[in-house]
Amino acid sequence: MTVPVTPDTPETLDRREGPYGEVVLRRRGTTYEIIANGCFLMDTSDGRSERMLVDAAYLALDPPPGSRPALLIGGLGVGFSLAHAAARPHWGRIAVVEREAAVVDWHRSGPLAEVSAAALADPRTEVLQTDLVAYLAGSADRYDALCLDIDNGPDWTVDEDNRGLYAPAGLAACRDRLRPGGVLAVWSAQPSAAFEDALRAAGFGDVRTQEVPVARGVPDAVHLARRR
Repeated sequence: MTVPVTPDTPETLDRREGPYGEVVLRRRGTTYEIIANGCFLMDTSDGRSERMLVDAAYLALDPPPGSRPALLIGGLGVGFSLAHAAARPHWGRIAVVEREAAVVDWHRSGPLAEVSAAALADPRTEVLQTDLVAYLAGSADRYDALCLDIDNGPDWTVDEDNRGLYAPAGLAACRDRLRPGGVLAVWSAQPSAAFEDALRAAGFGDVRTQEVPVARGVPDAVHLARRR
């Protein structure tokens, strides 16, 4: 018996094995989905919370008029955060860290170019193909804002290696990559009071959480904190 193909039937566009496991790009109707090691990560169906991640960081930073703060985006994903940042002239340098070569390819020459082509062509944009946790720990670069969205959040990591980002050493590395007064913004699939406590324990101030309502279930969240 032939299974009928409907608009909700996912079509696999690319599947790759890399040093961190399998990553898959699927299309479901007009929506693209990224699957990592069999677990759904993100899709192009909405993007409100990814855009809010960037806007909330800028508003919390409250830079002086005429300044152009430097931004680090952790995780290229489907490209919403990068595209939104590059569409705003008030950012200066925009660096995006992505460890999966396949994801970078999907944006540079694949289907996700429709989201990010203009952002990748922007002279302010730099793609750093490396692991975010390792980059934060080993780099000497400084930024005014870090917008991190590499997992489902501190309470639900898809990749075990990403737990280090939310641990004391990972948060200390985030703090060290920020200039004084800089802002850390972390996307999460749900609010986390425990993560707020961890941010304060790591020496951050002005810790708060902005929620993004979703159609069903608990809201998405953006956790914000400032380097004192």
